Amino acid sequence: MASIVACSSPGEVPKQEHGGDPMQIDSNAPEQRHINRVPEGLLLTDYLRIYYGKLFPYMDMFKWLSYGNDGKHPGCDSSYFGRREFSFTIKSDRDEIYLRFQSFSNASEMESTIKAKCPTKIDIGAVYTVDPAKRHAYAQSGFSPVERELIFDIDITDYDDVRYCCSGADICSDCWPLMTIAIKVIDTALREDFGFNHILWVFSGRRGVHCWVCDSRARRLSKEQRSAIADYFNVYKGGENSLKKVTFSGPLHPSLARAYTDVLKHYFEEKWISTQKLFEHEERFYKILQLIPDESVVSELAGKWQGSRLEHVNSVRWDQLKHMLQSGSKKTQGLRRCIEEIVFSYTYPRIDIQVTKGMNHLLKAPFCVHPGTGRVCVPIDPNNCEQFDPTSVPTLSQLLEELNANASIGTDNYLEKTSLGLSVNFFRTAFLEPLIKTCKEELESAYKTKIQQSKDSLNW
Repeated sequence: MASIVACSSPGEVPKQEHGGDPMQIDSNAPEQRHINRVPEGLLLTDYLRIYYGKLFPYMDMFKWLSYGNDGKHPGCDSSYFGRREFSFTIKSDRDEIYLRFQSFSNASEMESTIKAKCPTKIDIGAVYTVDPAKRHAYAQSGFSPVERELIFDIDITDYDDVRYCCSGADICSDCWPLMTIAIKVIDTALREDFGFNHILWVFSGRRGVHCWVCDSRARRLSKEQRSAIADYFNVYKGGENSLKKVTFSGPLHPSLARAYTDVLKHYFEEKWISTQKLFEHEERFYKILQLIPDESVVSELAGKWQGSRLEHVNSVRWDQLKHMLQSGSKKTQGLRRCIEEIVFSYTYPRIDIQVTKGMNHLLKAPFCVHPGTGRVCVPIDPNNCEQFDPTSVPTLSQLLEELNANASIGTDNYLEKTSLGLSVNFFRTAFLEPLIKTCKEELESAYKTKIQQSKDSLNW
């Protein structure tokens, strides 16, 4: 079998659509550091053409976003998938073009359109009252979102005030645990506190993670209900000039207490204080001391730490701080709470509140290729998220090399020839299959109820 090579014709680039609402979309800022970056311009489009032609899991995406409304059940909504908004970012030879309010009637149409346009980025929006592409015809009767997954966007740049190994778009093994913490804390709360079951975590491709809560009652939440859930996770508060952004006036809420005991305390004490050297540098430990509202304690600790050179200085000084706040005359509720406030300030998830609250935000689709890093937006297993390494995620160039290297293998399943196959298989077995099973059961139950109501009305 011949090896796969990039084709040379770039194809026609669609014109930009004008009008409509301003885009609400996750950041598209340039990378500060690029790892295995794929070629730019037309060559990127050529490489994407191969990726979309052989590896992108169209049918899995269709099954997911149809939620059982695939036309096979008599109770399904055949218009459901066609009312979903997609957005494309397309690279031309001069600039980037954004196309909003794209829609598809079925999986085949979605596949053919993506292959033809070769977007460098695909974003997924809400399900609207009518087909988004025909929204202008329904301007009088109303065009609004009626369903949207409950989504969370966590970006590591929002932690730049507490991480010292990297900044901006840069990530490394020392600061990535912040994303691991976010997944563990939020996933547990969504399941145990809200009763959600079908939750998909996805690597953003660059510097963060996305969460899609796909239960039917999550998709149908009102804006007010979404706002309440966002506020439930909103512990880190205050403006840029506010020094102390986490304050607890009383006992911790059970959800926060669980997060502190099960996740935050361990990561902060066993990893964060040492990898970030929080107590080795004066400007760093002074920042922590400023979170303590007792000047005598601050003065005593600062004096003790000035000029001293200790072995295991980070853990020793943290223990000294805890002892000072918890012992003797200093053992007041307010000062004891400072320990938890410090840990929360440095480790608790920082979500983009507005993304979670709104129904019309767009979020990057799973299995996109990030145009800056070339990495695929692969799902993350929340049960083993501490093992996830963002620097080992397959890149576009790596996948094409794997296709070429395994071209002689006698199978038409191209995914099996690449490392992406593992991620797609996880998506199918751990997320999609249980989700579709639940959707089918809900459709059947609703259909039976509708039939019974119809019979009852006739009998009456």
